[in-house]
Amino acid sequence: MKLLTVVFLFFLLLTNCSIKPVEVAKIVIMGSDSMLELTENLAESYMKKNPGISIYAYGGGTSKGVDALIKGKTDICTASRNLKPEEAKALAEYYGTVGLFFLVAKDALSIYLNSKNTIKDLSLQELKELFTCKIKNWNQVGGKNAPVVLVIRNPNSGTHYFFKENILGGGEYCQDVIVESTTKNVIEYIESNENAVGYGAMGFKGNTFSPKIDGIEPSEKNAQNDTYPLTRYLHFFTSSAPKGAVKDFIDWVLSPEGQAIIKKSGYISLWEIPF
Repeated sequence: MKLLTVVFLFFLLLTNCSIKPVEVAKIVIMGSDSMLELTENLAESYMKKNPGISIYAYGGGTSKGVDALIKGKTDICTASRNLKPEEAKALAEYYGTVGLFFLVAKDALSIYLNSKNTIKDLSLQELKELFTCKIKNWNQVGGKNAPVVLVIRNPNSGTHYFFKENILGGGEYCQDVIVESTTKNVIEYIESNENAVGYGAMGFKGNTFSPKIDGIEPSEKNAQNDTYPLTRYLHFFTSSAPKGAVKDFIDWVLSPEGQAIIKKSGYISLWEIPF
């Protein structure tokens, strides 16, 4: 009887062990901080459907992700901007190709103001002059008499680069700025300072207020139809044509199911996805 009990318990242990998923493939994703929460949501949903796949998502900024891609340390680089010429050159030197990029979602930058700021609308020209220190007081754009405090992302950020190229026209940021490493840090600083202004993904606002830009509300609808002027695409970069588990994951992200996760995460799907 004791022998039967031991055999039964041993069989039970084997059964319990056998139901644990065995890792059959690992995917490493690194890059844009603006896309990190989105990437984590996509990874979590995909792994639930595919128990043998392990996906590891990291931020650090688009530049860090591209560097990891060049060095073969990541399968996918998430990016909130296009490749810089020097990055494309480095990829070509390492792999004989500039790799492939996939448009996976749309996003829009919001301008973050403290909730006590009375500014309701800013033009693109005013944004440029604010972040190049030509406008230094809020009363120059119809606000109260108070100095403007600028908060920007660090240079590794694709958002930093996008804003510089598309709003500043490739010019330089003002030297007198607060530099933060993540969008969350930008928001937290602005929440604590009535005179601060910064920028980040539209999906993140915290308790800040986002004014209209050139009279256009920063909304999903206006970003979807490209009327909002700070709309951008979000990318996946790979060093070569993806295969196996990486290809399957990217195909799923671009499918209606993956695009629905993107929309639920507060980003903008490539096409309209009903919930």
